[in-house]
Amino acid sequence: MVARNGFERIRTAGDHVDTKGAGRSPLWLLAAWAVTRAALLLFVFRVHVFPGPDVTTDVSVIYRGWYEVLRQGTFPLDDVTWQYPPAAALAILSPAVLPFLSYAHAFFVLACLSDAVVLALLAYAGGRPGRSPRGAWVWVAGVPLLGPTVYARYDLMVTAVAVAALLAGARHPRVLGALAAVGALVKVWPALLLAGAVRRRAWVSATVTGAGVALLFAVSVPGAFAFLTFQRDRGTEVESLGALVFHVARHFGWRGEVLLNYGSIEFLGPWVNVVSTAALALTGAAFGWLLLWRLRARELTGAVLADAALTAVLLFTVTSRVISPQYLVWLVGLAAVCLTHRASRMGGPALMITGASFLTVLEFPLGFSHVVLSDGYGITLLVLRNGLLVAATLTAARRLWRATVPPRPATPPPPHPTRTTRAPLSS
Repeated sequence: MVARNGFERIRTAGDHVDTKGAGRSPLWLLAAWAVTRAALLLFVFRVHVFPGPDVTTDVSVIYRGWYEVLRQGTFPLDDVTWQYPPAAALAILSPAVLPFLSYAHAFFVLACLSDAVVLALLAYAGGRPGRSPRGAWVWVAGVPLLGPTVYARYDLMVTAVAVAALLAGARHPRVLGALAAVGALVKVWPALLLAGAVRRRAWVSATVTGAGVALLFAVSVPGAFAFLTFQRDRGTEVESLGALVFHVARHFGWRGEVLLNYGSIEFLGPWVNVVSTAALALTGAAFGWLLLWRLRARELTGAVLADAALTAVLLFTVTSRVISPQYLVWLVGLAAVCLTHRASRMGGPALMITGASFLTVLEFPLGFSHVVLSDGYGITLLVLRNGLLVAATLTAARRLWRATVPPRPATPPPPHPTRTTRAPLSS
């Protein structure tokens, strides 16, 4: 009884401290978000020029061109850089809701609004019993580390859908399934949010929603799934893990080229197809590991749902033929969701992802010329960034397995043979 009363006093005192901290934390969180996002807006609006290549041209030139084609009721079938599922058209067309702004400026504002929605979702989830505000802080700190690129791509909008899906998943599996399906039809990877889903309702909802939306696009807009052919023909992008082979090989006489191909800077030449095939094989192996984990896993709680999603996306990111800078925003968002759960084991991977985000902005746009030239500085940045992503992937996979897969029972040793004594023969 004394011990229990002592525990109650300690818990009450701890609750009192947490309550006072909770009163201050949202103000600091909001202030940090406002300052960092104001800086991002100043960069993408070109009030201040961020060093390196202009990252906003993807919006003002490429997205705007797609926008004009999509407005005519068709997909940009003659443009091989269109490599996205059909619902990506919704993100490209979204600036039309702000007709009083130019296309690019409307896009940047909507990206900032998506950013704010993610913060609100994480802050709300982090304030619930058994949760933590760490996730919201990971989002506030991790996103600006990627620089203005994060507001100049539509990946932040997709990440908002994924964050909403995971946060709703534990209590509302149908919402998880529906949002994961919609996200997958915008940029494929949110399908991996279902890696840890255990309730049949989530899978049924995802199947019905995905099939319905896909059918709607297929019958209403020509060329809805032409992106599959364009994706198949891609090579090895210079920032990917496999590209390190050619960055080093260029110093030993490799005679390939670095060219703009399918909308990204890729290696072309001898052995590129071998490395690209190896990357696909690694992706297949990652899928096999996920399937094995899913068959053997037990105790799939809400925290495990988020941990499994982060692990799955990490696996498919590091084995991909392309690791574009904006891919890191997916990982930051999923890591933030994981850390809203006190029971999450993804603290280490989240820290590595945050470090990789900082190295990413050093690599693109700040040091991209060094990456293209494969000089020592460029290779070092890629080794460090991709090395952190590999470490985060292996750590996440190991922790997920240990937390959810029960160890195999030890095989008992075979019994020692016992001697049998024969009864003496009767005379």
